[in-house]
Amino acid sequence: MAQHTASDWEFTDDRDHLVRTARRPSRLVAYVPTGAALHDHGIRPVGVFGSAHDDPALPDPAKTGSLPLAGLPYFGAGPALDLDALLVARPDLVVALTYGGGQVYGIDPEAAKHLEEQISLVVLDVGGGRSLSGIRDRLTALARSLGAEPDPEADAELAVAERRLTASAVGPVRSRVLALSPAGPDSVHLARPYAWPDLAALAGLGVGLVDPEPGQGANWSTTTWAEAAALEPDLVLTDVRGNAAPLGDALGSHVPTLSWNPELPPSAREHARFHTAVADALKAVRP
Repeated sequence: MAQHTASDWEFTDDRDHLVRTARRPSRLVAYVPTGAALHDHGIRPVGVFGSAHDDPALPDPAKTGSLPLAGLPYFGAGPALDLDALLVARPDLVVALTYGGGQVYGIDPEAAKHLEEQISLVVLDVGGGRSLSGIRDRLTALARSLGAEPDPEADAELAVAERRLTASAVGPVRSRVLALSPAGPDSVHLARPYAWPDLAALAGLGVGLVDPEPGQGANWSTTTWAEAAALEPDLVLTDVRGNAAPLGDALGSHVPTLSWNPELPPSAREHARFHTAVADALKAVRP
């Protein structure tokens, strides 16, 4: 068995890969929402990158949480990832995501392979089979291994937000909440609640989520705006990422809406903000 010094750092990622370095990494590059979550733990990345859905020149502000962007290098997105610029930044760890199967999200497969040959890579799974708390716990475990201190204040904030949300969701008739991503003037993607960990978490706290009709698409059901309106939602969670079309007045002005980021940074603080916003919105629409 190999002998290791006390300075060794290791972490088993969600591909079941044991990532080991000679010392604890301190220069991290991360996928944007993951970098935002690490920042909530007090770990500021030295750069971030986006996905193929993102602007190659600017990070999507919907995904950045409270991460300060001033002076933070952005290495591009998807096929436009500037691997040379990323390597020049001398990171000692890259943190990426997968939506299952171990395939790195946001980096082309060949680029990911080339990158991992030169820099340690940790991949965390945020796919539909994972719970929101489980995703958050894995990010927290990584942050703690990198030197982050426990944050009981953030944990308490989340617990309060969850209790508020449950209290707002109860009633003689549950509000109908529909999550969607506008695709354009003629079509809309309706989210399947249990395919998205954040929506599944809302349902687990008592929120009445509208489940679209079965059909093609594991995460979304693509349909017309008329069919979406026929579901008669009391509240609409609308995707505000840069790749989503504007909502406009496709559902009419009478349906309350709340901004929704399907790629929420996986931290207690961001989850508390989201649950609090949903709780306040449900209170506002309750008859």
